[in-house]
Amino acid sequence: MSKRSMLNVEVSVSKGWLAQRLGVAFDRDYYLDPQRRRQIDRKCHECVERELADLDALFTESNLGRRPWFDARQALVGGIQPNMILGMLLGAELLPAEDRDADITPGCWADRDVGDLPSTDDLAAHPLIEQFTEQIRAIKSAGQWTAIPPFFWDASGRAAVHGPLTTAQKFLGERVFLDLVTEPEPCRRMMQWVTDANAVLVRHFADVAEIEIEQLHVGECAACMIGADLFEQFVVPELNRAAELIGPLRLHSCGASNHLLAACRGIDRLASFDLGGETSLARVRESFGPQLPVSIAPLVADLSAAAPAGLIAWAERVVQENDGGPLTVLFHIEPSYRLDVLRTFHAALQRLAS
Repeated sequence: MSKRSMLNVEVSVSKGWLAQRLGVAFDRDYYLDPQRRRQIDRKCHECVERELADLDALFTESNLGRRPWFDARQALVGGIQPNMILGMLLGAELLPAEDRDADITPGCWADRDVGDLPSTDDLAAHPLIEQFTEQIRAIKSAGQWTAIPPFFWDASGRAAVHGPLTTAQKFLGERVFLDLVTEPEPCRRMMQWVTDANAVLVRHFADVAEIEIEQLHVGECAACMIGADLFEQFVVPELNRAAELIGPLRLHSCGASNHLLAACRGIDRLASFDLGGETSLARVRESFGPQLPVSIAPLVADLSAAAPAGLIAWAERVVQENDGGPLTVLFHIEPSYRLDVLRTFHAALQRLAS
């Protein structure tokens, strides 16, 4: 098999781009009312099919939903980023932004003791989780749509959560990076709670929606900001527990992560990597061999540039470094990106794949 024949391209479209294009509003009801969400999502999908068909793009969360497992009958229930759902269970408020992605109030556990975290055994009985559960059951009973439950983004069986450190940062704030050194035990307990909570909720919603879990995407976005020793000490054990409790891992680290690759060898059920463009594919292949599936995204500075030269040079280097392994290049269309640049880049990727 040639070095270039295993390259795939995935393109997704942001809420911000569609808010500008269509004037749709991603308000509170969008996230909490599946019927309203489906109406808006249908308009967004139609717009993407109409205007971005040549890119084979899909309106979905970045790095998560995939076209082969999407169809027009799907209805997302509780389609909220996973660490935001956990935060809402701890008292954080959902902060919708009509023209971009939502957020929650930050630091929802910053002033509380980790010993006061609720039992993960009781999370399925939380009113928010019960609301989503009933919505899924109502959709299944009506038989008109296919319910895609919280923590899932398509019908593939790939669940998605945020990593233990990334979620701890969301709940405790930036202090968590110092606390890993000065107050390690509360950090460890918070991260253990996150793993257990994710496992309870992913398995609950998989059961309710009758989805077989095939893989677990773990968005450990904050991991690149710590050293390999702390990553190995705090993050790797929780990743291994998540894999044991839920399924094999697709590990996402969006920042420069070369310094973490050796520690990642300690992840027992690593099924694939999802990386940012600063991480060396040559180093990945050197450490993990030619067969591990890898997806990688270009740098935002190149995606937002006025010309495609940086993107194309990056892609040529990545394909060369990949050395023929299974590789997906993905990018998420934001309002500031020029479509002519993206189209030229996409065409270059198609040539590299041929």
